Amino acid sequence: MNLLEPARPRWTDIALSVLRIVAALVFMQHGSQKLFGFPPSAAAGPVPPLVLVSQTGLAGILEFFGGLLFLFGAFTRPVAFILAGEMAVAYFQVHAPRGLLPIVNRGELAVMLCFVFLYFAFAGGGAWSVDALLRGRSRGRADSPNVARV
Repeated sequence: MNLLEPARPRWTDIALSVLRIVAALVFMQHGSQKLFGFPPSAAAGPVPPLVLVSQTGLAGILEFFGGLLFLFGAFTRPVAFILAGEMAVAYFQVHAPRGLLPIVNRGELAVMLCFVFLYFAFAGGGAWSVDALLRGRSRGRADSPNVARV
């Protein structure tokens, strides 16, 4: 294997799935902190009561439940697009006013997650996803000899 050549498609598809799973688990922690106060954040101090019909409540719902869909690779492309938008809003609303550069305004994670989600909006969920499972089942039905082809 030449290190300058791309990996085989099988391995890149598996790596895509692993990246999706890790990103989802990291992302869901932010949602669970907002919605459930878990894991507790020592830096932020006590968590005020959450109002679900608020911007923070919506962010918590998107981060936890959108992250859960993303974790399993269900509706990956539309969910990833929505989550990329949420991270863009988070960056420009919360972090950018604190300073120009992400390293200064502590917005590195928001920027990275925004672009990771944007990538998945185009790439899909990878081999280990509900989307791939459903795609395989629909192909299986179309390939069976009992299905009429148009």
